[in-house]
Amino acid sequence: MSRGVKTMRIGIIGTGWFSKVHAGILSGMEGVQVIAICGTSTEKAQQMASGYSASGYGQLSDMLDGERLDAVYICVPPLAHGEVERQLLQRKIPFLVEKPLGIGTEVPRDILSGIQSSSLITSVGYHFRYMETSLRLKEALARQSAGMAVGQWMGSMPQVAWWRKQAGSGGQFIEQTTHLVDLLRYCAGEVEEVQALYGQRMQRREELGVEVADVGTVSLRLRSGFIANISNTCLLPTGVSRVGLTFYTEEGMLDWSPERLRMSETGQTTEWPNGSDPYALESAAFIHAVRTGDASRVLSDYADAFRTHLVTCAALESAAAGRPILISE
Repeated sequence: MSRGVKTMRIGIIGTGWFSKVHAGILSGMEGVQVIAICGTSTEKAQQMASGYSASGYGQLSDMLDGERLDAVYICVPPLAHGEVERQLLQRKIPFLVEKPLGIGTEVPRDILSGIQSSSLITSVGYHFRYMETSLRLKEALARQSAGMAVGQWMGSMPQVAWWRKQAGSGGQFIEQTTHLVDLLRYCAGEVEEVQALYGQRMQRREELGVEVADVGTVSLRLRSGFIANISNTCLLPTGVSRVGLTFYTEEGMLDWSPERLRMSETGQTTEWPNGSDPYALESAAFIHAVRTGDASRVLSDYADAFRTHLVTCAALESAAAGRPILISE
């Protein structure tokens, strides 16, 4: 690190898997130090903090009062959003928050209003945008005449109780499949209408405490006239999954997955692996923005992520109402 450049002091809210991913990346970055962890208990926070020579806190206000922080990473379940972001807004502390922004639109809309009033630097964890293959896909679609896309997030039930509760996660499309909705928006443009069908097919629902829909399919119409369908399920057995988004164009098929991009044209198929760490690129962009004020490398700020969140919440509304829902900001 160049002499005279100050060390960025970072706090992390949450002690789960994503918190540890971000902490590991941040602790390996030059000129960055994780100095504080806040958890649901002081014991959990101190246990995680000990691995980074950081301080552990059981209350966010105590962490914010006790530390001078340049930025904070928010890694909490969907139901826990709201007060966390408001406290950071009050203190004008930039933050990177993991998706989704909440379980509905009211709380994120209020937070967005505060962000826009303060011009606070933010980033949201839609890490698919930072993959080399996603950039290649976006560039290819800009050159080709695309008609539609079909996506799927097919997997098993996450092993955390809050995910299975409608008021805990918002359901699979809001909490998980949101990544594909965001990638669709990033590559093909804004969504203006959705129509969804959700169902409950799992036989052991009551035994497992499952409230959320375990199958669903959502049709989306974009402003450009482009149409898409994204389906999901969480009833598959552990270890069986399929995640991806395929675009159909006059030139052929662009088939994207988290591992690679495959382009199929007449008589030719080309494949590119994803060789970069999107989480590292995401953090590098955010830290650069906080350090310099240049947020041009942040590919999803809070305002942009809110538009993705509107789409996923509209899908839940559509499934409940049995009719199409127009997206209105």
